[in-house]
Order: sequence, then C-alpha cells, then structure tokens
Amino acid sequence: MCKLTPFHVAVPVYDLEEARKFYREVLGCSEGRSSDHWTDFDLYGHQFVIHLKPRPAEEAKHHFNPVDGHDVPVPHFGVVLEWDEWHKLEQRLRDNNIKFIIEPYIRFKGLPGEQATLFFLDPSGNALEFKSFKDFGQLFAT
Repeated sequence: MCKLTPFHVAVPVYDLEEARKFYREVLGCSEGRSSDHWTDFDLYGHQFVIHLKPRPAEEAKHHFNPVDGHDVPVPHFGVVLEWDEWHKLEQRLRDNNIKFIIEPYIRFKGLPGEQATLFFLDPSGNALEFKSFKDFGQLFAT
C-alpha cells in the first residue's frame, strides 16, 4: 500500500451548532478554522468540513445497495481505523446512544476483505461508515 495523505471531504449540515457538537463530542474530532457557514475538523488526520445548507422542503431519501446481506446507504463516507480504535469508536457511539443503521459486525467473514464495519447517520442525515481490518493487506483484496 502506498503512503497515504489526508483526504478532504465536505458535507452539508442543516444546523451548524448541532453538527459541530456531534462531530466534536460524539466522534471526538478537534475543530480547526470556522466561519458562520462552515467548520473544519480533524477526522482521524483527515480534513473534514461541515457546510451549512438550508434544509430542503423535501429531503431526498437514501439509496441503498445490498452488500453482504445488508442495505448499505449511498452515499456514505468514513475512515478505515486500526482494529482497537474501531472498537473504541463503537463503544463511544453506544455510550452516546447513537442509533446504528447497520449494527457493528464482521463483514465478509472468512472471505477476502473480511472487515469490521458499522453505519450510522449524523444529525443532518449524512451516512457514515467506519471499518477496520485485522489485516490491512485485505483492504483491496479480491
């Protein structure tokens, strides 16, 4: 695997303060720069930005694709974590009573690409997936 550099991703949120609290207190992200319309966060070493967006009159429904017997929301984003860090995040989410849209489990058990995964929504409905591999060499396994 090549040396990774931080990614940058920006997502819309309907309530900037509510989202700031969620990403800061639930996910443990430290805040960077901000304005009245956006806030930067350090999401496990990556530049993650929330941008204020007016709530639409009619919210779009998530699209779902079947993966390993679960309906995976599309789009979604997240981070591949070290095994122990993934379990710490799982517990932090449970401690904060976060409702999982896909409960934590081992996906592709016994197959190439076996991984721990979990899915949940932020307060604005953005779908997040965090996953981990005991063997990071399996990240792109076929």
